[in-house]
Amino acid sequence: MDGDGCFRSLFIPNWSSDVRLEGKTAIVTGANVGIGKETAKDLAGRGARVILACRDMAKGEQAARDILREVKAAKVVARQLDLADTKSICQFAENIYNTEKALHFLINNAGVAMCSYATTVDGFEMQFGVNHLGHFFLTFLLLDLLKHSAPSRIINLSSAAHNMGKIEFDDLSGEKKYNPVSAYAQSKLANVLFTRELAKRTEALGVVAYSVDPGMVKTEITRHLKRPLMDITKAFSSLLKTPAEGAYTTVYCVVTPENQLLTGGYYKDCGSAECCRAGQDDGTALKLWAVSCHMLGIRWR
Repeated sequence: MDGDGCFRSLFIPNWSSDVRLEGKTAIVTGANVGIGKETAKDLAGRGARVILACRDMAKGEQAARDILREVKAAKVVARQLDLADTKSICQFAENIYNTEKALHFLINNAGVAMCSYATTVDGFEMQFGVNHLGHFFLTFLLLDLLKHSAPSRIINLSSAAHNMGKIEFDDLSGEKKYNPVSAYAQSKLANVLFTRELAKRTEALGVVAYSVDPGMVKTEITRHLKRPLMDITKAFSSLLKTPAEGAYTTVYCVVTPENQLLTGGYYKDCGSAECCRAGQDDGTALKLWAVSCHMLGIRWR
């Protein structure tokens, strides 16, 4: 093994599982590429029915074909979902209720990172709108099916970037001041806080929730990086995880027995980890929940 390979091995968990998922249904957002696609392929390989929730249907259908080619007898289907448009999220959820009898795993994987300032269809800052509000709304709409299918699990992908995050309640849309890195970190901290509050509200219903840090992964999410950050990423590209390796912790949180995990917990490298202090603030989590409901115009029972 070369030097890079030895160094990489320190950060890649030596974990595997032969747990089967026949009779289970999973939704993976952003499943047409990267970590999402690898997660979907792994779950399909375990016998689960997997719905690839993708903004670009052509890419989603191609991903489904790729998985069908690689996984014998895979049960996968692509469905259109644009997390930057609440109307699209509603249409996706309606389609799921019309076509699926159960939902055991909701994997909120999709995301945008460090892009120039833009807004969603509904006027939310893009990173907060897609990474947090889009998945918050999707989870809200699908919760009844998750409860009906209990025991079920919700997995929200966060990032180590959450350590730099701060929830700017007076400027969530970045209209006063916008920094792509800070906005991304805020959205990833929001993922952790959402998971924490969600877990308290759903545990008694048989629905558990985990947030996941996949680690530094070589994926298309870095396409919006500015030149200095892109150069740094390229310089260390040989040390980054592959998308398949980046999917390990998500799959770990899907297949590990529930009594070995802590609902509301933060996981990385196929094990429990400690998120930053801000991610453990129950007051901020509750306030973010209330503000998110207000922004989306919903009441979460």
